[in-house]
Amino acid sequence: MLKRHFITRSEKETIFFAEKMALEFRGEEIVLLTGGLGAGKTVFAKGIALGLGLENINQVCSPSYTILNVYKAKYDIYHFDFYRLNRAETEDLGWEDHIGSGVILMEWAEKINYKGRAIRIKIEIGEKEERIFEIES
Repeated sequence: MLKRHFITRSEKETIFFAEKMALEFRGEEIVLLTGGLGAGKTVFAKGIALGLGLENINQVCSPSYTILNVYKAKYDIYHFDFYRLNRAETEDLGWEDHIGSGVILMEWAEKINYKGRAIRIKIEIGEKEERIFEIES
């Protein structure tokens, strides 16, 4: 497993970083995002969507209340947010049914127990607007 670190210093840099990462996607990636409130998980999701050709990234928002948003781009994007759920509730959602159907972006991924192939991204808040990314793929 490859582990890398990356730092961005603005929301714009975070979007650009995620966009560049998504340009290499093949349409079956699972991206597991972890980090505290305000760490930048949704901003990162916007960058992934941009890299996958979503025309209006402003439609990308945290699906905290709906649990899932679906965006149509080069590949379907399934954007999950488990913030409001506990670990037991996430087990019965059936999110795994989407594996292989498009790109899965999952916020608050620490609330699931997924051991399969995925890009795991931990985001921490640094100084000022700085975000520190630990990426395992």
